[in-house]
Amino acid sequence: MKVRIINTSHHALPAYATALSAGMDLRANLEKSVDLRPLERCLVPTGLYIALPPGMEAQVRPRSGLALKKGITVLNSPGTIDADYRGEICVILVNLSDTPFRIEDGERVAQLVVARHEQVEWEPVQELDDTDRGTGGFGHTGAK
Repeated sequence: MKVRIINTSHHALPAYATALSAGMDLRANLEKSVDLRPLERCLVPTGLYIALPPGMEAQVRPRSGLALKKGITVLNSPGTIDADYRGEICVILVNLSDTPFRIEDGERVAQLVVARHEQVEWEPVQELDDTDRGTGGFGHTGAK
């Protein structure tokens, strides 16, 4: 699938790191580094603008290494970029650690996954079909 992209950053376009990768790393496009204090959040620009085809979305997801090693994650994970959005892709990062984290220009801060989606047409009814699960949720199958 071809996706039109404008890159106003001085970094390379996002690319798949391996042949079977689902996501492409997004890099911070910063004039100066940003210090993200514990429990603080910030909006990180990427300098990228895209035009997705109808029926597609782009999901902004955390990078597992940053989450595990540094406690840095995407706050609204996954963030959704709709096919009709034409603004800059930005990443909402949050520092869930007890240590400040410095975001440098060019740092890989999140990953982008492009996926198909469906739009629903609601069909109002008075009851739903029964299933074995029924209304069970929120840990209804137990802890082990």
